[in-house]
Amino acid sequence: MTRIFERCALGSVFGLVAILLVVALINPPASETASPKAVLELPKARLDLTEVNRPKFLPVKARGSEALLDGVEVRSPDAGHVIRPVNTAAVLERTFTQLGYDLDSIGAGKTEVPRVFLASMPGDLGKIRESKKRKGLFFKTVLPLVLQVNEEIAKDRKRLGDLIDAKKRGNKIGPVDRLWLIVMAERYKTRRGDMKSLITRVDLIPPSLALAQAVEESGWGTSRFIREGNALFGQWTWASSPNAIVPKNRDDGKTHKIRAFDSLLQSVRAYARNLNSHRAYRHLRARRYQLRQDGQALDGMKLAEQLTSYSERGEEYVKTLRAIISANKLRRLDGARLIKTTDIRSVI
Repeated sequence: MTRIFERCALGSVFGLVAILLVVALINPPASETASPKAVLELPKARLDLTEVNRPKFLPVKARGSEALLDGVEVRSPDAGHVIRPVNTAAVLERTFTQLGYDLDSIGAGKTEVPRVFLASMPGDLGKIRESKKRKGLFFKTVLPLVLQVNEEIAKDRKRLGDLIDAKKRGNKIGPVDRLWLIVMAERYKTRRGDMKSLITRVDLIPPSLALAQAVEESGWGTSRFIREGNALFGQWTWASSPNAIVPKNRDDGKTHKIRAFDSLLQSVRAYARNLNSHRAYRHLRARRYQLRQDGQALDGMKLAEQLTSYSERGEEYVKTLRAIISANKLRRLDGARLIKTTDIRSVI
C-alpha cells in the first residue's frame, strides 16, 4: 500500500509540475509568416456604433473581442482568428483621427495612447507624398506596439523585484515562482538562480530608441522585409525557416536571412527580447542599469550610444539613430502611456 501511495503521490506531483510549466510559459517566441495581413487590434472591447453618422465620443463597451470602426475591424492582440485587413493608409489615418490620436498631445502629457495595434503596415504607406503625414502614421502605428511590450516587461519586472525583496527578507520562494524564475532565466539567457543578472535584463526599451530603430530598419515602414514579413527591426536569423526572407544584396558567403513574423507586435516582442538577452547588447543593459541606479529616466538618446553592434555600420549607425531621435523629437514620447482599458473611448 505504501508503494502504491508513493507512486500516486509522485504522479500527482509530476502532473502539477507540468501544469505549472504551461502556466509559466507566457509570451512564447514569435512564430513566422510570409503572408501577413493588416488588421487593427483592440484588447477585449467593442465599439458602440449607434448613430454612426454623428461624430461624438462613445464609451467602448466590453461585449466581446471584436469591433468595427468606420470599416476597420478591431480585435484583441491575442485572438487567434484572422479578420478583414486594412488595405490603405487613408483608412488608417481616418481611424487615428476618429480616436483623437495626437502625438503632440501625448508628448505634452495631455493624453494617453489608444490601445490600437496594427498587425501589419498598409501597403501604400510609402505612396503618401506629404512627409509629415507619412511619418506621423508610422509613429502612431509603432508606438502602441512598443508600449504594449513595455507593459508586459514591466509586469515581469515587478514580479521579479518582489521576489528579490522577499528573498532578501529571508522568505521562502514558492514552487510556482521558482518555476517562473526558471522560465525567465531561459528566456533572458541567464543562469538559474541569478536574479541579480536577470533584473538587469528584464527592463524596458525607451520608446524613442525603439521608434528610431524601427524607422532605420524598416525604411519608415516601406521596406520589402516589413511588407513580406512584418520585420520592423531587420533581425537576422540562421534558422531553417521557410518564411525567413533572403536579402537581395547579401554578400557572397553569408547565409543569414531576415526573420519574419505573424504580426508587428510579435516583431516588437522579439526585438525587445533580443536587446535584453543577446551578449552583443550587454553594454546597453549595463548603461540602462546604471541609469536606474542613479535614479534617472531611461533615455533613448543615451542608450543609442551602446548599439554599435546592431549594425555593420557601427558608429555611423549610432549617429543615424541619434539624428532620427533628435529630428523627430522622439524623446518626448519616452513618457507616453497606453490608455487604461477601462477608459477606452472612441470618436465615431
